[in-house]
Amino acid sequence: MMNIGKNSVVTIDYTLKDDDGELIDTSSGGDPLVYLHGIGALIPGMESALEGKKTGDIFQIVVSPDQGYGEYDEDDVMEIELTAFEDPSQVQVGMELVLETEEDGEFAAVVTQVGDGVAIVDRNHPLAGMTLHFDVVVRDVREATPEEIDHGHVH
Repeated sequence: MMNIGKNSVVTIDYTLKDDDGELIDTSSGGDPLVYLHGIGALIPGMESALEGKKTGDIFQIVVSPDQGYGEYDEDDVMEIELTAFEDPSQVQVGMELVLETEEDGEFAAVVTQVGDGVAIVDRNHPLAGMTLHFDVVVRDVREATPEEIDHGHVH
């Protein structure tokens, strides 16, 4: 039985909860997560916890923000004039945007407030600053094909 290591194709089922036990995400009832291990496809804390595991392993992982999506950064919340948008009347709370600045290039953001001629957008990942609690079941581990390794993803 193969252990998870670099260039393994790994299939897992997972449930993700926050510190209060609230469900954030799960593969239950849907497709399992299939990824190429060792190339940074997962958050660092999850990938390192999976290292060495094998098919059939069932375990829990607690991932701190620094090993997950990072700390929440107030500097990543910004105000943008509504006139900067192609159609200001369409800008609404919850809208996901891809923005571009000279210094940062392209980045994803979510509109958190709209009013007084401006939109407040947040560039933080929605899970930034959170300790993440995963329940994981390893369903399958196999060697990646040369093509999968070359392309950097599972086929």
